[in-house]
Amino acid sequence: MAKLKIKNKDQKYEWKYSSIGGMTRVNIQSGEDIKHLGELDQKLWTVLSCPVTGLEFPEKTLKFIDSDGDGKIRVNEVVATANWLTSVLNDADLLLKREDSLPLSAINQENEDGKKLYESAKKVLENLGLEKDSISVADTSDSVAIFSKTRFNGDGIITVNSSDDEAVKAVIQNIIDTIGSVSDRSGDAGVNADQIAAFYAACADYSAWKAAAEADKENIFPYGDGTEAALAACEAVKAKVSDWFIRCKLAAFNGDSTAALDVSSAKIAEIADLDLNACNDQISAYPVSHINPEGVLSFEGVNPAWKAAMDTLHTLIFPEKDSITEADWNEALGKFAAYTAWTGAKAGAAVEALGLDRIKDVLEADLKPVLDSLVDQDKALEGEANAIDSVDKLLWLYRDFYTLLCNYVAMPDFYQSYKGKIKAVFQAGTLYIDQRALDLCIKVSDMGKQAEVASFSGMYILYCNCTSKKLGKSMTIAAVLTNGDIDDLRVGQNAVFYDRDGLDWDAVVTKIVDNPTSVRQAFWSPYRKMANTIQDRINKSAAEKDKAATANLTDKANTATIPEKGDEKAAPKAPFDIAKFAGIFAAFGMAAAFIGTALAALVHPWYMPLIVILGLVLVISGPSMFLAWLKLRKRNLGPVLNANGWAVNSKIIVNIKFGATLTHLAKYPKVVADDPFAKKKMPWWQKALIWLAVIVVVLGGIFCFNYKTGKLCTKCPVSKEVRARLDSTAHADSIAKGLLPIAAPVEEAPEAEAEAPAEEAQAE
Repeated sequence: MAKLKIKNKDQKYEWKYSSIGGMTRVNIQSGEDIKHLGELDQKLWTVLSCPVTGLEFPEKTLKFIDSDGDGKIRVNEVVATANWLTSVLNDADLLLKREDSLPLSAINQENEDGKKLYESAKKVLENLGLEKDSISVADTSDSVAIFSKTRFNGDGIITVNSSDDEAVKAVIQNIIDTIGSVSDRSGDAGVNADQIAAFYAACADYSAWKAAAEADKENIFPYGDGTEAALAACEAVKAKVSDWFIRCKLAAFNGDSTAALDVSSAKIAEIADLDLNACNDQISAYPVSHINPEGVLSFEGVNPAWKAAMDTLHTLIFPEKDSITEADWNEALGKFAAYTAWTGAKAGAAVEALGLDRIKDVLEADLKPVLDSLVDQDKALEGEANAIDSVDKLLWLYRDFYTLLCNYVAMPDFYQSYKGKIKAVFQAGTLYIDQRALDLCIKVSDMGKQAEVASFSGMYILYCNCTSKKLGKSMTIAAVLTNGDIDDLRVGQNAVFYDRDGLDWDAVVTKIVDNPTSVRQAFWSPYRKMANTIQDRINKSAAEKDKAATANLTDKANTATIPEKGDEKAAPKAPFDIAKFAGIFAAFGMAAAFIGTALAALVHPWYMPLIVILGLVLVISGPSMFLAWLKLRKRNLGPVLNANGWAVNSKIIVNIKFGATLTHLAKYPKVVADDPFAKKKMPWWQKALIWLAVIVVVLGGIFCFNYKTGKLCTKCPVSKEVRARLDSTAHADSIAKGLLPIAAPVEEAPEAEAEAPAEEAQAE
């Protein structure tokens, strides 16, 4: 990390800068830096906004900073928090320690807020029964413990412990049982002013409603205490009885329709063969009794499905009658009008469970003013209680605020994560896959946005679905691969993810964003692609030939005829053609000569093969390596974070050197013991024989071929034999058939050379 000291003429405060990750960023290394955050040009901040959720950072702390509650931490909110913290502390440098315990002496009592915080902190320790000169996050986090021994705590809620009067306690419990409760700061169930008012209003309404019934009892309760049951009996058969009277009117109007309106024997015959216990729905659909034009409904001969309900109606409403007419029925229904109106006007039902006697006692005692007074006493301590909450806020921010600055104003935590002591707030854990550990793993909140912008990062990203059976949760992560090969990575591959708490999650690769991971990987990439292509072509060709061969054998097997015994004729055996085989060997010799000539040309001069090989490597691997080098230098984490809800204001470069620290490759010790299952190596003598054969062929070709003239040597007896064989017309057909496809035509020797004097030949 290169440190720079730059003076910005537009800024009064002298900031110090560093080169982190290839970018110049401001240093936040002292309490004075934090005090002057409001003076730092917003264009120089690495981050302009980050989400409250989904980070490896206490969400409670972020909510303290998120003053407008929009779920985002913005620059103005960070500055406001910095100003408040540095004003209530005597030494702002303490923020850099990231400790969870604050000495009481560190609180600035000369500041108004600081003085309240100091007194509130002492109150918290007193309520907890602690005698010490410092306060910690653990002390203020348990509000139940802080307020458990206090009668009033400033939240405007009273509990049964808020009074020593048993009558008052009983009323508070009645309110909780009927109207409901809210949670007090002490953790107990309590009631507030609104619930107290609702309770007494309900008691008054219910009492008045009951009193109205007592005043007009004969009219409202025509059947006395059995009025409610009588009404229920009427309602149970009301629709069926009304239907029966209408059917009777139609029968009186048209006597021929009586049979159609009544239940017929045919309908009963339809279910006669069935289990009638299971046919109650069909039976209940029949009329309640037989139809008669007189319209007199007898309580005898009732439909079995309605027998019980009609008996109840007979007992409660018509006990002295064996049958009723429509007029009797309507008169009975009319008696319930007043009762129905009264029940419809029912009020105070919430407290009905207490019973009328208890409700009258509550109204008579009239303890509402006492309860309201208790609520007022509790509210009087609201300021003190809020100050206690402010102490909790102070301690959370005191511990975590500098960590946020190291992941917001600049990114030192991220660029020092390789040291293992600290990680960035967006690093969710480590993914183990394909013999490597990936430390740069980020929780994904929206895969749609990731798909849109993550490819611009230039990084190789594995998106994985992670599930934890222990926690019963699932999540998606983006794991960035910054080093090593990628040959064995694929969608659907299983892996294991360990979160920051050390809990393991089952991970499955669901998507891969392909980009270079190293220059070395880019060097071999073209060859691997070529090898994969050739392998695919070979496999495809072999499969096609195998299929064709199988089909050919099948056809021949189906069409073959087996000759009968005695009909076989021995096929004439072709005579051995020595000239043909001589021509073939001559062709191989010719080919060896040309190969030797080519090799002789390549090795002259000696460094020519090296130049050729280097040129081929540059042509094949050079472009891939150059493009990979360009991308690796510009790998930027910003697009991945932006897709996750961040507003990144500067590039977060992951160059080659830093990237190598984020992906850890497996390292094995040197193996000394022999592997009994390892592939056996070729013995040295076999290798020596193969190389000797190659050298003999090459040297023989060079010896028999004059590479200066490009012709076969005329002085060598072997080459003369080859020339004679090639000139023979007996082998012309072999050459034409392609037995010598690589042999170039041999030029005729000059006639002058052919007619050389005998003495010259002998001299030679």
